[in-house]
Amino acid sequence: MNPLAQQLNTTIERENAHVYAMLSSLGRAVFFPKEGILSQSAEAKAKATKYNATIGIATEGGAPMHLKIIQDTLSAYNPKDIYEYAPPAGKPELRSAWRAKMLKENPSIEGKRYGNPVVTNALTHGLSIVADLFADAGDAVVIPDKNWENYELTFGVRRGAAIIEYPLYNDANRFNSAGLREALLAQKGKGKAIVVLNFPNNPTGYTPGVQEGEEIVAAIRDAAEAGVNVVAVTDDAYFGLFFEDSMHESLFGKLADLHPRVLAVKIDGATKEEFVWGFRVGFITFAAQSEAMLSALEQKTLGIIRATISSGPHPSQTFVLRALQSPEFDAQKAEKAGIMKGRANRVKELLDSGRYGDTWSYYPFNSGYFMCLKLRDVDADTVRQRLLNEYGVGTIALGQTDLRVAFSCIEEVDLEDLFDTIHKAVLDVAAAIK
Repeated sequence: MNPLAQQLNTTIERENAHVYAMLSSLGRAVFFPKEGILSQSAEAKAKATKYNATIGIATEGGAPMHLKIIQDTLSAYNPKDIYEYAPPAGKPELRSAWRAKMLKENPSIEGKRYGNPVVTNALTHGLSIVADLFADAGDAVVIPDKNWENYELTFGVRRGAAIIEYPLYNDANRFNSAGLREALLAQKGKGKAIVVLNFPNNPTGYTPGVQEGEEIVAAIRDAAEAGVNVVAVTDDAYFGLFFEDSMHESLFGKLADLHPRVLAVKIDGATKEEFVWGFRVGFITFAAQSEAMLSALEQKTLGIIRATISSGPHPSQTFVLRALQSPEFDAQKAEKAGIMKGRANRVKELLDSGRYGDTWSYYPFNSGYFMCLKLRDVDADTVRQRLLNEYGVGTIALGQTDLRVAFSCIEEVDLEDLFDTIHKAVLDVAAAIK
């Protein structure tokens, strides 16, 4: 094993042996090179006052070389803020700005020990870093039965982890914290579990209430006290889009110092929060009991980044940073969130109107981009195909009964026609099987 990796492992094991036990074989082996091109280039950047012949970019006239046809479309930005490589951890100013935003929006993390967010190539990349660092073949990844299908690829297919599902909702149509607790305690024999908490939930658009959040935290604490090392990951992709009474904070703050056997990891980003999906700017943030632990986890994270994408795109980081620094940012973001809330409320108004009879019910939703219908007596994919082929309407079928509808991309004025059309397709399919 590389001495740098061994040094990081020694630090982690000294600071918290439970966290060391959580690391995968890759997580233990990975490190960020302190000698080599990057470190020598950084040293030269600070000291090479005459010529710097280390960096792998081209320069001209003291600035990064660039094509005029590209710069003409980006003329508001200094070439040094878009053409150079961003550091593997991300643009330092962006990391600081995101950390400040995170604290402002999540007061529960005040006073907790957590690291500086590391920039990822959006949220999937952050989740894959978690998988690489902590998931070995057979390790349990605990998620609800209503989940984003990419978890299976990221944790299951890529790393060979075992996907353990529990029902998202209980009999009262609230978050099934008892099911989560049972799934975690079932891992006592393995002694380790990765739990992914995705709120607002994709595909249902559900965020638990404050009391439900306390129950989730208690379930994870119970598992830790029973001897299970828990990597608690908050997938906060749709954070901030809360339309009704629910938690309005990430659970990361409450998990940050919950128990020595709990490692809290926050995955979030600008992609959905700031409506810049194609920019691919996300973040991964660790909470830990010591600065030494945080530094070691960050170094291993940078090792994964260096070995996969080297560093994230610089232009989009600059764009997001400028937005965060703008005095108009909060007002513009609130305006768009208001539009989304209006669409969600309109959907609920239509579904509660009685106009669709008993052809379907719907899962509770109060946030995010989506909602899910639970169809009665007809197959969801058959309805999906009917909608697409006969009515030119696209939806997502999930299993036999569930149809996901993204109200995020439908104007409020068109929602009535959308659900009327879905209802027609359901009736068509029902009539065909009689």
